[in-house]
Amino acid sequence: MSTSRPSPSVPSWQPPARPFSRTASWLRRLVFVLLGFVLLVAACVLGARLWFSHALRASLPVVEGSLPVGGLSASVRVERNEHGIPHITASTMDDLIFAQGFTTAQDRLWQMDVLRRHGAGELAAIFGSALIPHDRLQRYLQIRAAADRAVANLDPAEHHWLDTYARGVNALIDSQTGQLPAEFRVLGYKPAPWTARDSLLIALVMAQDLSTKFPDKLNREAVMARLSPELQADLYPVGSWRDHPPSEGKPDLTVPKEFIEIPLDASQASLRSPEHTRELAEVESILAPFVSRYRCEDCTAGSNNWVVAGAHTASGHPLLADDMHLALGIPGIWYEADLEAPNFHATGVSLPGVPFIIVGHNQHIAWGFTNSGADVQDLYVETVDHDRYKTPDGTWLPLEHAHELIQVAHGRNVDLDITLTRHGNVSTPILSPLYPKETRQIALRWNVYDPAVIRSPFALVNSAQNWTEFLDAFRNFGAPSQSVVYADDQGHIGYHLLGKIPLRGEATHASGLTPVPVTSGTYEWSGYIPFDMLPQVFDPPGGILATANSRITDENYPFAISLDWGIPYRNERIWKVLASKQDLTLDDMSALQNDTFSALDQTIAHRLAYAIDHAKAPSKRLRQAADLLRSWDGNVTIESPAPAIVAATKDALWPMLLEPHLGDAAKLYTWGEKSFVLEELIARTPAQWLPADKSDWNELLTSALDKGLNQASAPSNLEKWHWGDQNRLAENHPIFGKAVWMRPIVGRNTGAPSLPLAGDISAVRSVSPDHGPSQRFTVDPYDPEHATMVIPYGQSGNLASPWYMDQFPSWYSGRPLPLPFNFNGAGSHLLTLTPK
Repeated sequence: MSTSRPSPSVPSWQPPARPFSRTASWLRRLVFVLLGFVLLVAACVLGARLWFSHALRASLPVVEGSLPVGGLSASVRVERNEHGIPHITASTMDDLIFAQGFTTAQDRLWQMDVLRRHGAGELAAIFGSALIPHDRLQRYLQIRAAADRAVANLDPAEHHWLDTYARGVNALIDSQTGQLPAEFRVLGYKPAPWTARDSLLIALVMAQDLSTKFPDKLNREAVMARLSPELQADLYPVGSWRDHPPSEGKPDLTVPKEFIEIPLDASQASLRSPEHTRELAEVESILAPFVSRYRCEDCTAGSNNWVVAGAHTASGHPLLADDMHLALGIPGIWYEADLEAPNFHATGVSLPGVPFIIVGHNQHIAWGFTNSGADVQDLYVETVDHDRYKTPDGTWLPLEHAHELIQVAHGRNVDLDITLTRHGNVSTPILSPLYPKETRQIALRWNVYDPAVIRSPFALVNSAQNWTEFLDAFRNFGAPSQSVVYADDQGHIGYHLLGKIPLRGEATHASGLTPVPVTSGTYEWSGYIPFDMLPQVFDPPGGILATANSRITDENYPFAISLDWGIPYRNERIWKVLASKQDLTLDDMSALQNDTFSALDQTIAHRLAYAIDHAKAPSKRLRQAADLLRSWDGNVTIESPAPAIVAATKDALWPMLLEPHLGDAAKLYTWGEKSFVLEELIARTPAQWLPADKSDWNELLTSALDKGLNQASAPSNLEKWHWGDQNRLAENHPIFGKAVWMRPIVGRNTGAPSLPLAGDISAVRSVSPDHGPSQRFTVDPYDPEHATMVIPYGQSGNLASPWYMDQFPSWYSGRPLPLPFNFNGAGSHLLTLTPK
């Protein structure tokens, strides 16, 4: 059997050529390259995470054992409790304040450095060009120059304490050269030595947060130029019928009272219409992270405080409560400390970078602050001819100039030439370059430009034993202006306004207080309101004193403090609750600090329900909204739909009211009592504010509610919509939690979870996503061992510390924590600082 074979001339079969074989080869190579790259990136991320974790742990403070420190004269005990709050015991006051600086820097050094850089306008040097607008604004405001002048004129004793504190901070910096906080290492820089000026810069940062009003004056000018006098009066009331100044005694909160209106004089009535609306808003946006009033509608950097006499308490002793509402950030604003030396013992919260206790108590007295809202800034339109300007008396003087250099990390440095004039004995910067379309030369006068205003009196405050000594300690205190309440172990209570508040010239109304830029010399400052003539009350017959940023003077007070007070609802609620109860306890104080009732929101809710009831053919969802609103008890709880409906309606209603008259300038309406204005408008329903396309106010309010629900993406079934869905906390570390590129490296939660928040800006529990109680404090001065204090997050700024977020559960739930006083060996950790 023969086997056939193919003919040699016929080629054998071959597989077809693969046209994509070369492509596949390249794809395989690309896959390998990408896989290698991914593995490399993963290795880099893992390495970076390990390095970062090590950096965090290495920078944790030494809290136990013995630590030699250069600069001490004797050993100092630093005993920390379970929340990391130090009880510092020293044999001399110098060693005590040195150790306070050292201990505070152990936990908050990077925060302290950023605060002084913020004040000085030096953030771009570490964060790069994105912070140039911030630094430019701070340089024009001349805050660093104000600190330089103030430190040169400081009282010698106060200077000594700032220097002593600075030596303690620098001892910590020197001891941690190789283990600086991770923020310094990530950003690649080292902190400069601490100085007394740096402490004053931080005090000025607080003054800036609590007293900045110049943007509101430019805003008001832009708004008023577009409105008739009648409409202006509606938008800018001074005070309200809900106000209860502390000097009024027992409140009559049942009858509406007239509020004050301050007319404009001829020089103010001739307002030009600025065309730089966007520029005005941009300056506010730069200020917003650092100045509370621009963070949200009705945000007020200021707070609640009150004190009740023993006649109202279960113990028969006075009780004091204080919670200061400020920006919520990580780490928090305050640092708790208990300071003790021979003949000295004070505990409470301190301001990182500043010595002594700011709010708290000693063995005999207790005190707490709210912001007064005093107007300490004026804008002057200068007459300028080339390089000279005309003074109020007609004299021509040469313009002054300040050269500023903004250093920029990884970018080009920025040179600034700041032009200054003089009003009185201080230099006043011209801010017009901040608004490129502004053709006028507008100078800012601010009380902190006077070096005599910047003081650091807290050594005397912390040592005071009675009302007289307490007031004497504050007699020369200048800024920020505060409303302070006081209680002592002799049964006394008191209130006093603090700070240097300008007297304005010869104007007959309101002491020349002006809500807009002015040219007239009658608005020149002639001094400050004498301390003994500031509003004050001691042992009032009614036994109750309270302030919460609303109006603190009545129509009989001879001097003007402010035209722009905070909303009155918190203060009104505090007075009502305290006046309605007897046998009050510290638990009652804490409960009131967490009270969520809002008279504003309930009033608006009822008016909206009425509007829907009288609307033409309201939808099923609107009728459901009306039912939810009318039955609501006014408590702004996280489960309630009503406050969410009210908030959405307000957001929609304001543009509907303002834009027909103001256009894009509507966003510039930033009056402190804006919410009270809205309450009055919907109660009085003035025809001049009714939009042309609406037949009556019922239609307007119904339409605003419907629009607000749509804008907020409310569900069709409003019972499933809760206030907690809209008001949620979400704070993170400013670098590790917010920089996207850092998240894989950090590999852990750096801040508060996104939790729903009860309360709102018009409730005593005043809280919004990034603004609220920076601490809560209650005390019976007869029993200081049982005082309470809680801060939002924790003592430490280090993510690896157990004290980074450990107070958050108590703050969030409204549970007070003990404020240490006399540890008596009960602390969890003991560190002894010894002389080197």
